[in-house]
Amino acid sequence: MKDVSLFIPCLVDLFLPEIGEATFRVLRRLGLNPVYHREQTCCGMPAYHAGHLEEAGRLARHFISIFEKDEAVVCPSGSCVLMVRRRYPVLLEAHPAWRRRADALAGRVHELSEYIVDVLGRDDVGASFAGKAAYHESCQLSRGLGVIEQPKRLIRASAGTELTPLNAADECCGFGGDFSMKYPEISEAMVKDKADNFIAGGADVLVMSEPGCLLNVRGYLERHHPGRKAVHIACFLAGNEEAP
Repeated sequence: MKDVSLFIPCLVDLFLPEIGEATFRVLRRLGLNPVYHREQTCCGMPAYHAGHLEEAGRLARHFISIFEKDEAVVCPSGSCVLMVRRRYPVLLEAHPAWRRRADALAGRVHELSEYIVDVLGRDDVGASFAGKAAYHESCQLSRGLGVIEQPKRLIRASAGTELTPLNAADECCGFGGDFSMKYPEISEAMVKDKADNFIAGGADVLVMSEPGCLLNVRGYLERHHPGRKAVHIACFLAGNEEAP
């Protein structure tokens, strides 16, 4: 059984542990042995975007030290993967030895759906959902990493599932890390549009690949449309959801 290293983002660790558990189960179902390094911490993205570059650099070096010996690192968050691939080399530019280590690791860090489809060459992971599913294209994953079709292929391959269109699927949900805290009124208007489009589209569940988006959209739905579901793709593939 081939080892694959798990990187679990802060939001998952603190607020959405079911995503980490689902990621583990999906990878096991694919015949892999997920390995979790207990000493892992934040990738440094919040510090980086807040301008605390020294702290972000410290976290980047810690991340590299932990994961650089692994053949593959899989993470259920596109924004964290983007941080490692694109921001670490820039962040560590003034430290050539660390920059080289960052470059060497970058290509081995993958978002979950990207890893399954592009690296393993799989669409069908044995998932099933008897209903209609829509997919929200998270900004960091789609615009930053170019991962757009991979999650949709996994949803389409799930037994009994109809992937339905989502109007403005590629528009931001309004989370954007600290954006939602700095501009709450704008964020609320954006997530309202996302929820309205989901409901108008007639899908039973809204699937997404970014934990931050899930917290934002799910919170809005729970406040304004109780009973309407938003789920992370790892949970969808693991079979955590049932159609109403």
